[in-house]
Amino acid sequence: MSQAPDRIKNSSSSKYVLITPARNEEAFIEQTIQSVISQTILPVKWVIVSDGSTDKTNSIVEKYLSDHPYIHLLKSTGDNNRNFGSQVRAINKGYEIVKEMKYHFIGNLDADISFGSKYYESIMIKFEENPRLGLAGGFLYEPNNGEFKPRTVYSLQAVPHAVQLFRRATYEAIGGYIPLKYGGADWYAEVMSRMKGWEVHAFREIPVRHHKPGNLSPEGMLGIAFRQGKMAYNIGSDPMFELLKCIKRLKVRPYLLFGLKRLAGFASAYLKREDRGVNSEFVQFIRKEQRSRLIVRIANKAR
Repeated sequence: MSQAPDRIKNSSSSKYVLITPARNEEAFIEQTIQSVISQTILPVKWVIVSDGSTDKTNSIVEKYLSDHPYIHLLKSTGDNNRNFGSQVRAINKGYEIVKEMKYHFIGNLDADISFGSKYYESIMIKFEENPRLGLAGGFLYEPNNGEFKPRTVYSLQAVPHAVQLFRRATYEAIGGYIPLKYGGADWYAEVMSRMKGWEVHAFREIPVRHHKPGNLSPEGMLGIAFRQGKMAYNIGSDPMFELLKCIKRLKVRPYLLFGLKRLAGFASAYLKREDRGVNSEFVQFIRKEQRSRLIVRIANKAR
């Protein structure tokens, strides 16, 4: 086992590419760049898509281009307003640059992330150990009272969009990310990966720092909660599963209100019978997964 890291580093099968959508990320993107260029296994290509940035994002990235030729800055005019669809479209523009290259893994990396120098080496070892692992990533730590702490609500079967790394075969099988009205492209990718027979796992022992968590969003926490409820409906989540999830979210600040607001968002979309962003096959699969998880939880509590 001690020789595994050297074997990973020297293997052609550890080649990976990264795509980073960035809009006005001058406050954090340099930390992300420093994290990537310090990796023990460097990407063969890293496309940073500056999606209509008007701050110093472009000039910060440009400082690194000459010394790190694998970094590619793509300046895009983007949409007028930052939204979940524009983020996915920015990723897809980056994908057009790398899709014909030779690599085995492809990852999304947000522009407000930092991690240790062995981050991607550690993830590659996980992929090598489990040939059925199709989507993996580290465990997000976010600012909380002056220090970084694990996210309050987390699942080891849910890899955050900010650090999703796919086997190339998995990414191509699911068709990459799709734009969804209320967000959830990462959730869609996870479920699609399992639909195609791959495993999905976030590794608690591989920490990642997320410098701009959702609670800093202009939406505010209650706005996020309402949108998450609509997102859950849009992606086909089972109503009973969503109800129990909202009850669990009552423990998220602002206490009680967050869970109730998320439930209100789901109910609003449900009562309006909004069109979903996924097909019926996907809805059937995600609900089957969720109901199976509920049965396991009930059985475990009964014991």
